[in-house]
Amino acid sequence: MNNNSAPRLPPAGRRPRATTSARRAAKPGAQFDGYLSPSRPHAGAYDEMFTADGTVRQPYRALYESISALTSADLTSRSAAIDRAMVDQGITFSLSGQERPFPLDLVPRVITSSEWSKLERGVAQRVRALEAFLADVYGDRQILREGVLPRRLITSCEHFQREAFGINPPNGVRIHVSGVDLVRDEEGTFRVLEDNLRNPSGVSYVMENRRTMARVFPDLFAQHRVRPVGDYASHLLRALRAAAAANVADPMVVVLTPGVHNSAYFEHSLLARLMGVELVEGRDMFCRDNVVYLRTTEGERQVDVIYRRIDDEFLDPVHYRPDSVLGVAGILNAARAGNVVVANAVGNGVGDDKLVYTYVPEMVKYYLNEKPLLPNVDTFRCWLPDEFDHVMQHMDELVIKPVEGSGGYGIVFGPDATQAELTALKRKVRANKRGWIAQPVVQLSTVPSKVDARLAPRHVDLRPFAVNDGKEIFVLPGGLTRVALPEGSLVVNSSQGGGSKDTWVLAPRSSTAERELERPALGALSHVDGLIAEQGPELTTTQQQQQQQAQGGSPC
Repeated sequence: MNNNSAPRLPPAGRRPRATTSARRAAKPGAQFDGYLSPSRPHAGAYDEMFTADGTVRQPYRALYESISALTSADLTSRSAAIDRAMVDQGITFSLSGQERPFPLDLVPRVITSSEWSKLERGVAQRVRALEAFLADVYGDRQILREGVLPRRLITSCEHFQREAFGINPPNGVRIHVSGVDLVRDEEGTFRVLEDNLRNPSGVSYVMENRRTMARVFPDLFAQHRVRPVGDYASHLLRALRAAAAANVADPMVVVLTPGVHNSAYFEHSLLARLMGVELVEGRDMFCRDNVVYLRTTEGERQVDVIYRRIDDEFLDPVHYRPDSVLGVAGILNAARAGNVVVANAVGNGVGDDKLVYTYVPEMVKYYLNEKPLLPNVDTFRCWLPDEFDHVMQHMDELVIKPVEGSGGYGIVFGPDATQAELTALKRKVRANKRGWIAQPVVQLSTVPSKVDARLAPRHVDLRPFAVNDGKEIFVLPGGLTRVALPEGSLVVNSSQGGGSKDTWVLAPRSSTAERELERPALGALSHVDGLIAEQGPELTTTQQQQQQQAQGGSPC
């Protein structure tokens, strides 16, 4: 099909005249009226469904025709069905101390098989380079000795953990799970915004979004060859079992959660259930003679692999916060002795530091001798004199980010800031140049999203999840698409009013692989370990607060 025969939006702001009887009937495609209005915020952004002249891009044509055939009432009822399904399944996130349903937009994002293949290779390449970097920086530190990276870049990093020296994973994997945040710029090019190597969260939303969309829009899936996402847990379990020591025939794997008050607890419990392993808290385990044991109703069981979803500082009160009630005293000594594997590894935070991120292209070239497949977003490093001067002179044109910030907090959009805010920010940057980076304002790509009774462009990013089992890197087809729901907003974090979309990766036409709705229902994995961890005492206020603080890499 060529562009001349492709569906196209009517000119922005114009509606065809209709008879009285026609007005009573819903006009097909009425939800898109005014979608490409030139007065919309960030009108220069790349729209993933439409070209600039309103032509529907090829991957979205079947989806556009299906949605155009629905009335506004249909969209509203299906959107309400999605909301009810999310509430019924308990899919929530924490915002200002309150649990709220995670917003799922009813229009999916579509990625072609060829485009996904490029992203998949780029993400895998990045993970391999970062694995090599972490092994080096906690080992020989050759990249520092050769001056490829400045030594003070590492020693000044808040998440560089000297306690991680001497802990060598049996199969060499430190990044068992990673989430690489991608954005699409005005030219349609995918760029890396940041890396998440500690406890990347959000994959539960990917799986539950898909299950919910399949229930509400089964007709759409019938028209597309969408690659499934429900097998993520099997890949994760294989990677965790492969991480155990070579002399362990049947490794015992557990998921360590801060507890029910943590914002990502839903994900922790879902993954444990799908993998058929125990979901435990720190109080369920103990260390003796550098071996970690789980208390069960059948006695003590040695633990071989711990998929921890708590931050380093809460993991071991012997080495970190002595007041932590979330971790296990002595767990780092057990890991150093080779008796337990902690996934993801302690100290990974040095690899996803926002300043270290700017040097990842150099890591790719140094360790892999390859050209980076995915470019970074252009970034100015305030600790370098020339780049610092540029930031000071052009702060009103840039996005200023704190290196240690997360969840969208602390970010300042220069074009939207007042002169007083910029003056105060300049003082902060001068006082801590290592703590700030700056980037041009990237007009993130847009995808149609339901706003009231119509569809409007909203900005999105993408977090693919990669699982490394030591032999190959599996990248889950699609990942988490986060959407900035407030009009004109470029901040996709749910803590700032964002939501999510189901991400469809289309299978190649020649593919014989299974597609969505041909897979077993999510949750069909059997429970392979019948143990039930003993329940600890009721939580104190301090324990509840620590569970909330140990975010475990929330996508929000």
